[in-house]
Amino acid sequence: MIPQTFDYTAPATLDQALALIAQGAKPLAGGMSLIPMMKLRLAAPEHLVDIGRLKELNYIREDAGALHLGAGCTHYEVETSPLLRGKCPLLSETAAHIGDVQVRNMGTIGGSIAHADPSADYPAALQALEAKIVLRGAQSQRTVAASAFFLDTFATALEPGEIVSEIIVPVEEAGAGASYQKMAQPASGFAIVGVAARLRRSGGKIAMARIGVTGLAGRSFRATAAEKALENTAGSAAEIQAAAALVAQGVEANSDLHASAEYRKHLAAVYAGRALFAALARTA
Repeated sequence: MIPQTFDYTAPATLDQALALIAQGAKPLAGGMSLIPMMKLRLAAPEHLVDIGRLKELNYIREDAGALHLGAGCTHYEVETSPLLRGKCPLLSETAAHIGDVQVRNMGTIGGSIAHADPSADYPAALQALEAKIVLRGAQSQRTVAASAFFLDTFATALEPGEIVSEIIVPVEEAGAGASYQKMAQPASGFAIVGVAARLRRSGGKIAMARIGVTGLAGRSFRATAAEKALENTAGSAAEIQAAAALVAQGVEANSDLHASAEYRKHLAAVYAGRALFAALARTA
């Protein structure tokens, strides 16, 4: 199928883009999510504003103990950034799991999280990183936690006229280790279940545990029960397996042609265990 007729504008500045978006135009970044929806007539915007070429939205820098990523950074740029690989390796590792080479070269981190597919990879990592997301409109700017940004399937905290402009993630502290593990749907590369784990050891025990989950439910989430079960333990194999078993506890799991709800819950425990073991092995 082909999309319906639409207007297209490629503004020179972010302010110009936001002014058009405030009037009802739809932002277009990499187009990896929006264009297929338009071809299937699941989305029918009358006006597209191309923000994918704006240099104002393409940067990765460190400031005041945090890493700031412009929403226009491609998955490939997130995957290969020396700064992220050195100071927030979980995000780079997660980006490497997305789609294929063509998708990673075109798709953007801002576009991906704004789309909020329940099986997307970034949301798990952003939950585990306790990331902050900067939302900008023509006359406004606000920052929300990742835990408050992802509301439901394809639903976020974005208000009309706003775009994701920046993602803020922490610089990892000494003694921290992280890993993202997933079972991918072979055709699309989306996560049937994906788990991001961050651990920090101190004094021979796990002082901090953060676990983000995607693909299991209608939105990504923090597995707080599993985190609490693991903190202040030595991180033995039995303790990790016990914590991993809690990841799907009380969750209304998705069920579709790729996996039943019960199978997804099983996968969540399996991949949580793998992510936790890998993260623990990377702690200093």
